[in-house]
Amino acid sequence: MINLIDLTSINFSLCFDVLTSKDNGSIMFAQATKQIWFNELAATYKLAWPIVLTQLLHTSLGATDVVMMGWLGPEFLAAGATATSYYFTFNVFGMGVVGAVAPLVAQAIGARNETEVRRSLRQGLWVALVLSVIIILFLFQSKYIFGYLGQSEKSIILSTGYLDYASWSVLPVLVLIAFRSFLSGHNDTKVILFITMLGFFLNFAGNYALMFGNWGMPRLELEGAGIATASVQFITTGLVIIYILANKKYRHYEIFVRFWRPDWAKFKEILRVGVPIGLTIMAEVGLFSAAIFLFGMLSIEETAAHAVALQIASITFMIPYGLSMATTVRVGLAYGAGDFAGVKYAGWVSILLALMIMSVTCSLFIFAPEIFVHLFLAENNINNTSSIAFAISYLAIAGVFQLSDGVQVVTASALRGLSDTKTPMVIAIIGYWVFGLPISYLLGFTFEMRGVGIWIGLAAGLTIAAIFLGARFIMRERLGLLKSLQQ
Repeated sequence: MINLIDLTSINFSLCFDVLTSKDNGSIMFAQATKQIWFNELAATYKLAWPIVLTQLLHTSLGATDVVMMGWLGPEFLAAGATATSYYFTFNVFGMGVVGAVAPLVAQAIGARNETEVRRSLRQGLWVALVLSVIIILFLFQSKYIFGYLGQSEKSIILSTGYLDYASWSVLPVLVLIAFRSFLSGHNDTKVILFITMLGFFLNFAGNYALMFGNWGMPRLELEGAGIATASVQFITTGLVIIYILANKKYRHYEIFVRFWRPDWAKFKEILRVGVPIGLTIMAEVGLFSAAIFLFGMLSIEETAAHAVALQIASITFMIPYGLSMATTVRVGLAYGAGDFAGVKYAGWVSILLALMIMSVTCSLFIFAPEIFVHLFLAENNINNTSSIAFAISYLAIAGVFQLSDGVQVVTASALRGLSDTKTPMVIAIIGYWVFGLPISYLLGFTFEMRGVGIWIGLAAGLTIAAIFLGARFIMRERLGLLKSLQQ
């Protein structure tokens, strides 16, 4: 961790030495400005690294499921990938909506308004409860939706078997997002990391026992994975709640005192800010979920390869995604405090960090994709030969859009820190669905590029979104996004 800060500091120093004049008495200004950048870098790093590791571990829960589904065979892996993509598409919508608690809490803390902090958390929990019911009911309709989308009967049976149990995890996941947003605003993120780490091991043990019938448990295959997923989410969320209630630091908020008293003004504010966030995230995740249904029109080997490549890309995406959560908090704190320059520093430090990190993953995906693919698909298994070749080609394309993916998620989160969510939502929908998905279909089927064409379309959608979101953050002052700070 320290080496990353040292390396980044060296790069920042070189930039300032080259770009900042030190003549005519400007050296003190240059040094002061450089110190501000370094201070913001240190603050962002301190807040972000536990969140990044938490997201990596959280994604590893899904990766563990995918790996173990692969142990059952390509047919189970393909069906499981379809189920988890469908589940995740709607779950992330709820996570995005409840995630509005993060900028609202950060802005309230920046403004030193504890009442607003409590109101935002409480109503965030209300929103989590309401959305959970809606999303769970929708997930239970997967059998009919998969049939309508042309999935095979065997795949539908396997997929719905997983979703019948995994769907119940939506409730604890959304509740956890509200509490995690509260803790992030207080720069208290390590506890989430430790609890998520525990959840990783519990999930592995649960899968090992229930999917394969070990330790005297019944062999439930994909249904066992669903049961393990839901059980672990309830346990980890419960531990976070216990931590907050037992911590003297948070007792004065009286989170659950008169909890059932409605606060419709704050409830509506969370929906106003959060629904566009949820739709933005859902637009991106939905693009990749739609892609897996396109793959379902190809072959099991190509679908399994897509599941592996997507899982690997999702793991590396958690680095800028975790960083983006810290970005929202840092920008929100500056915004709430009326710190005009702080918004700029917080946003640009995160953008530069994302570019540096994703440059590394980009290189690895392009020049050494087989290292990652073989973690999911055994090289010595003759049944995996085709899937391995497909996955390597898809992952190389994923390397190309690593930079775009990092920039778009961080800039979108910087804008969320300013409570700017509607226009980024429109940008995301246009980038992913007006351009990305049609290009995927056109290249994949019309031009018969199959899976490679689908992945090129995914890359195009992410790149278009990154360009326009980046431009919006750059023009934030001209567009009036800082108007409240200037008054």
